[in-house]
Amino acid sequence: MADPTPGERVGTYLTPEEAQEIHKGFMGTFVLYVAIAVVAHALLWAYKPWL
Repeated sequence: MADPTPGERVGTYLTPEEAQEIHKGFMGTFVLYVAIAVVAHALLWAYKPWL
């Protein structure tokens, strides 16, 4: 496999495929974090409504 052209790797040593894989993992973790936060807020609001 040939190295990507320098324009494809500006500011990083990752290939586009590696960057996509890291992004996919980050987004999965972020979605899980947001889901846990939403559930926690819903439970807190059910226990003690603030509005």
